[in-house]
Amino acid sequence: MITLYHCDAARSFRPLWMLEEMGLPYELKMLPFPPRVFAKEYLALNPLGTIPFMVDGETKMTESSGICHYLGIKYGPTPLMVGSEDPAYGAFLNWMYFSDATLTFPQTLVLRYTQLEPEERRNPQVAGDYAKWFLGRLRAVEAATANAETLCAGRFTAADIVIGYALRLADSIGLAKDFGPNVAAYWARLQQRDGFKRAVAAEQKAGVEQNVAPRVRA
Repeated sequence: MITLYHCDAARSFRPLWMLEEMGLPYELKMLPFPPRVFAKEYLALNPLGTIPFMVDGETKMTESSGICHYLGIKYGPTPLMVGSEDPAYGAFLNWMYFSDATLTFPQTLVLRYTQLEPEERRNPQVAGDYAKWFLGRLRAVEAATANAETLCAGRFTAADIVIGYALRLADSIGLAKDFGPNVAAYWARLQQRDGFKRAVAAEQKAGVEQNVAPRVRA
């Protein structure tokens, strides 16, 4: 049984969504956000104290997009993955890495300096600068979805899951109002997927059952 440690609306939503799209059995364990502060016993499991943390037998992983890649290869074949023989393979890998390193990184600073830090340490200038950084990098998604329903390979793939989470996070911290028209339409399409809806429902159900309150959105 795969075990996924997850916080409401955190980047662990990527592997949660991947699990639902693939129909794999899993156990979802909810933690308050951020876990390092409110669940110190979690450090015994994951010394980084970060989310996600996935356990699959002897395999333990902490990187959200990497977990999605792992699941697709380990439990495939699945159309969610793009093989090395496919002309879109390079684009697929680029989106997988772009998702966290380029898109989610600046968002975490916006989140930190608008919501997570104590009032006296919040910094509108830092938040504003990194919001602009994120929106500038989002131009790549705007261009990619100008004439396509998905990012690559002519179908929905794990690349759409990992980039889609970055759009979900942007929505939750108040940046969706600045999406370009193509990104806005793409994000609307992603939210209509059954796998996305199941992942949201699983997140909400586990939060209620485990008595972990959802994070307050912007």
